[in-house]
Amino acid sequence: MGHLILLRHGESQWNLENRFTGWVDVPLSSRGIQEAKNAGEKLRPYRFDRAFTSVLQRAIETLRLVLGVIGQTGIPTERDQALNERMYGELQGLNKAETAKKYGEDQVKIWRRSYDVRPPGGESLKDTAERVLPYYEKAIKPHLLAGETILIAAHGNSLRALVMELEHLTREQVLELNIPTGAPLLYELDSTGRVTSTRYL
Repeated sequence: MGHLILLRHGESQWNLENRFTGWVDVPLSSRGIQEAKNAGEKLRPYRFDRAFTSVLQRAIETLRLVLGVIGQTGIPTERDQALNERMYGELQGLNKAETAKKYGEDQVKIWRRSYDVRPPGGESLKDTAERVLPYYEKAIKPHLLAGETILIAAHGNSLRALVMELEHLTREQVLELNIPTGAPLLYELDSTGRVTSTRYL
């Protein structure tokens, strides 16, 4: 049986400032650093065979802190842009409340939570899924089928795309899905890659 743990990075500085972050490479906030360490404490019982992360420092640093807490800094680790956060285009760097005033709350909610509507110059969740899922199938799933225990440190939307696939969520269900920062989400998978149980740690 394979074990997959998904971890959204700790709070970033722009999460704290309520800004659209996307591919802008902002650091963790002080709270985010603590969230990552807390996640590490929850993951102490697990021995990971390998880890995957995006190329953005908030995910890389979260993974580094977790592996430091659990004493597993030497495991094979792969970074790939496929796991990056959804790219928010022209909204990147804008305060979410100010953006809602400018474009209207309904329009901003559509950009943030719809499945296939892109913000100006950015990606939809569907676009994000179209890079996350092939990478998962090719680079990660074979290790799970081999019974390994895998940790992915990534982002709210790249992980939403993956959860949608793992849990067979509809487009409507995924709109309500919110993955908290720094909260490890465990999936157990059988030999075919089917999820048999899931829970937050």
